[in-house]
Amino acid sequence: MRTRKIRHGLLAVAMAGSLLLTGCSGGGTSDNSATADDKSRENGSAPLPAPDAPGTGEAATPGDQQDGKEREYAPDYLSTFALDVDTASYGFARRTLAEGRLPDPSTVRPEEFVNSFRQDYPRPDGDGFSVSVDGARTGDRDWSLLRVGLATGGDRDGAERPPAALTFVIDVSGSMAEPGRLDLVKKSLGIMTDELRPDDSIALVTFSDTAETVLPMTRLGDRDGGDGRSRAHEAVDRLEPTQSTNLEAGVTTGYDTAVRGKKEGATNRVVLLSDALANTGETDADAILERISDARSEHGITLFGVGVGSDYGDALMERLADKGDGHTTYVSNDDDARKVFCEQLPANIELRARDAKAQVAFDPETVEQFRLIGYENRDVADDDFRDDSVDGGEVGPGHTVTALYAVRAKPGATGHLATASVRWLDPDSRAPHEESGRIEAADLEGDLWKADGGLQVAAVAAYFADSLRSGTGGGHVGAEGHTPLPATPPLAELASRARVLGLGEKSVSDLSLAIDRAARLMGGEPTPKSPESPRGEIRPGDSLAG
Repeated sequence: MRTRKIRHGLLAVAMAGSLLLTGCSGGGTSDNSATADDKSRENGSAPLPAPDAPGTGEAATPGDQQDGKEREYAPDYLSTFALDVDTASYGFARRTLAEGRLPDPSTVRPEEFVNSFRQDYPRPDGDGFSVSVDGARTGDRDWSLLRVGLATGGDRDGAERPPAALTFVIDVSGSMAEPGRLDLVKKSLGIMTDELRPDDSIALVTFSDTAETVLPMTRLGDRDGGDGRSRAHEAVDRLEPTQSTNLEAGVTTGYDTAVRGKKEGATNRVVLLSDALANTGETDADAILERISDARSEHGITLFGVGVGSDYGDALMERLADKGDGHTTYVSNDDDARKVFCEQLPANIELRARDAKAQVAFDPETVEQFRLIGYENRDVADDDFRDDSVDGGEVGPGHTVTALYAVRAKPGATGHLATASVRWLDPDSRAPHEESGRIEAADLEGDLWKADGGLQVAAVAAYFADSLRSGTGGGHVGAEGHTPLPATPPLAELASRARVLGLGEKSVSDLSLAIDRAARLMGGEPTPKSPESPRGEIRPGDSLAG
């Protein structure tokens, strides 16, 4: 019987991961080991292996999954998930709040709020990751926040990165006529076309009720009068909204075009720009991607989704990107577009790691409970961590990935608390590698609001996302059984902390503004309560996932 993840049991208490700003502080170390098979497990420095499934009748221990279903317990203390660098959920929430509406709780993914902020983690040399682990005590004396920080190396110099072969699949359906949709896409593509290198190539596919390749794969050439660059600009300028949204036709034609125009030695990627409001043809993400599975598996062409529009098919776009071995972002204005298509372009098209997965092994001698914040739809079975045929996340250069856990240590606990590991495949050779970092119980003793700035920003973002999920300013059990995080501060306090943290940092100042808007829309600030009070004492294994 497959060992079950306990993420949606103890470790899942819906919080959102760490928001990126400054470096990770004490407690975390990064091992310099290579592949998992060669890793030393002396002194507990490497992750615990996923255990064999227990026999029938095995007694439950703290950390077991207990979700009310008939199954054997999984006393393994492991938390495993695919890495996620998506940020669309946070961008769309900010857009919605700016328009005077609260986002639908189903579109709020805490890890995407967290990963919208760059952290100052140490960077590795070459491909792969560094691993940092730290944490601090929350306002609830029984609970701490633990931060697992992963970082890839920075962008290569312009001359060093491989050329790009990008197929842009552009939604020109009627819904894209709204200001801030196709007009923003056209401006974004125009900016990007000027920024790409002469040896980069692009193709353009449009779709409404049908799909059409309006520009085959074309090398851009010199910036001054290059024929390919001029043809690209002319094709972008001709884009106009037409009829319905056949997303299936667009993705299928886009991948066909990408395969025909594939460049050896280049980064080949499909970039989907759409409001993802599919209303014609196939509208299920899995079914759409099944049509182009060969292009993904045989040719290694990944999908980058860029969402636009005040009405946005968030769930469909995210599912497409996840199943298409890529990621998503959201743009709502010119500044967003320039950031995504110019400043962040290498991170959005290059790869530093394929099928990346993280696993955190908590020490049963020191940990009573733990709960992963977010990542619900990135769930990976514990015993699939080292199964390299199981999909993980694709991560580019200069990315940081953060996971936050709410952790309750045993009274008087000392010594080893947890070991965090990341496993990935080399983007070229597909050889597996691992890195690990560990943390001691004493490293969680500091006050959260006096801790490293990046950890504080992460906590603010996580608490904010959790409040939007529950539909409250903090403290109350929300609709559909959502239970708030331990020690969730009122939104007014979160906004104030973000203002202080955001001095000189626009992205964090924008976070403070978004929290202020949410507080006004929610009306009033409920008094935070103990996380145990709504349902009684939380037992090991109780499901607290949002």
